[in-house]
Amino acid sequence: MGKQPVKLKAVVYALSPFQQKIMTGLWKDLPEKIHHKVSENWISTILLLAPVIGTYSYAQHYQEKEKLEHRF
Repeated sequence: MGKQPVKLKAVVYALSPFQQKIMTGLWKDLPEKIHHKVSENWISTILLLAPVIGTYSYAQHYQEKEKLEHRF
């Protein structure tokens, strides 16, 4: 019994350049999805955003103080 080569058929998928509904599922109900994720993980959101906002506001305050320091 010899081995016979088997021809494989390749399937090529392509999107039409005129197709407009490619990613509609991604954008559908986006605000609801974001609200659900944030309400589920609000403590993680606070723990992530608090240091970032705090550091940014401190840097802005320090920069403003340094800018006004030469006036007095």
